[in-house]
Amino acid sequence: MAHLPALVARARDRWSLDVGGPFPSGSASWCAPVRRGPEDLVLKISFPHDEARHEAAVLRAWHGHGAVRLVDADAGDWALLLERVRPGTPMRAVRTPVAHRLTAAADVLRDLHAVAAPDQAPDQAPDQAPSQTTGEAPDAVPDLGSVTAGLADVLRDRAVRAARGGIRMDPALLRAALAVLDAGHAGSSTRPVLLHGDLNPGNLLLLDAGADDRRWCAIDPKALRGEAAYDAGPLLEQVGAPWRTPDPVRTLGARLDLVGDRAGLDPAAVAAWAAARAVEAAFWGWQHGLRAPALRRRLAAAGDWLRVRDAVTG
Repeated sequence: MAHLPALVARARDRWSLDVGGPFPSGSASWCAPVRRGPEDLVLKISFPHDEARHEAAVLRAWHGHGAVRLVDADAGDWALLLERVRPGTPMRAVRTPVAHRLTAAADVLRDLHAVAAPDQAPDQAPDQAPSQTTGEAPDAVPDLGSVTAGLADVLRDRAVRAARGGIRMDPALLRAALAVLDAGHAGSSTRPVLLHGDLNPGNLLLLDAGADDRRWCAIDPKALRGEAAYDAGPLLEQVGAPWRTPDPVRTLGARLDLVGDRAGLDPAAVAAWAAARAVEAAFWGWQHGLRAPALRRRLAAAGDWLRVRDAVTG
């Protein structure tokens, strides 16, 4: 935080910006509306952390298809210059029918996953030197399996410690979650795509540019390369409230049918990833103060995803 004013000033001078008051932001970045001549843009400065390291690279690879458009970047200052998305309403604040929102979210997934994940950074050819403008190094986008293998090791440790504390869980659920996390995939697809990594309804903003150009744009990617089915779970869980319906398993299955068909996803793999991510997140919460009753509720919700998977596979 102490360096933020200097970073903002450097970005202002580098890109000739008029900087407005900051938006309310999360703990990982600072964002403000800016003007550059006639252009209406957003300046984003992230606090250095691994999840944001490849944000500029994947936004450049997506080139505005399914995601906010990157205008420029300075990797050394963790600064991004982005198109401004107006009105910028997050999907979590919209109350249109759930099916309409999920259809729109599936279209975003399809657009993002249309970009295959190369081994090198997606904004750079194999023989290209790092950009003199942005300073970006040719690091590969992290592999999903490498990330989740580490999560599996942590999950094993947390589950053992929780059991010692009297918290038990369905062994089949734990085995299923660990199998997916260890393998780094849940289906038969071998084509890695660029993953958003955190595609929830708070990270989808409405863009209305007029002339029939009304669409949703993803923001704040936590870039990974891996199986497309990984990305869908948070949308299926967080658009609307499936666990407040009379039959959550049936509700989740219907949502999965809609999104899977439209985005071209393997439904069994989506459900398996959703279960694995839910188990890992539940124990992360427990490690950070989540009480036992809430942990059990979250694990029960993860178990619902296994029932959805089993219904899909017959």
